[in-house]
Amino acid sequence: MKTRTVLASLLAAPLALALFAGVAYADTLTRQLDQGMSGADVSSLQTFLAQDNTIYPQGLVTGFFGPLTFAAVSNFQSRNGIATVGRVGPITLAAINEQMGSGMSGTTSSTVEGAGKATNVGATQPILSSLAVTSTTNSATVTWTSSVPATAKVWYSTNPSFNVNTAPSATTAGFTTAENVVISNLQGNTTYYYAVESLDAQGNFSWSQVGNSFKTQ
Repeated sequence: MKTRTVLASLLAAPLALALFAGVAYADTLTRQLDQGMSGADVSSLQTFLAQDNTIYPQGLVTGFFGPLTFAAVSNFQSRNGIATVGRVGPITLAAINEQMGSGMSGTTSSTVEGAGKATNVGATQPILSSLAVTSTTNSATVTWTSSVPATAKVWYSTNPSFNVNTAPSATTAGFTTAENVVISNLQGNTTYYYAVESLDAQGNFSWSQVGNSFKTQ
């Protein structure tokens, strides 16, 4: 199904480019957005981002959230002082809606899409705290607290600027406020960089910043 959606989006790209000048975006987005999603709100997001060719140089309005949109959202986040995770989470959603309302795609107040940094944003999301790591020679246990019951995920890499879409990850099922994720098959005496996610039952999520690190024994 996803393959068909991607092919349809690619085939529609030239038409989307031809119609771009006449497309108007909505005043606000009403849901969080991530790669693989599609819909009119994705088109609105793309139209908004394409106002600035330094953020979204391709300018494609396809209605499908693919790698180019991911890169554009990352550029928007970097421009606005938000952690560059590429997803439209609660903080990015609030920033985009604020600028959509003013007809701009420039800079807004600095925030970080991460643990405990969303106090100035009205969107509901888990608040992360007490992030800690204990490691052995070839494994690590990452723990933190979520303000609401949520599933847990950890991305990790030896590259400090890794991409969460291609990096390995470890997860735990079930909803809890005491998050605990074990990462196995690590290399000894090696520094790993990681980011964590808590995702609640309503689909709201929070990420820590990419760049936290630990070293195996």
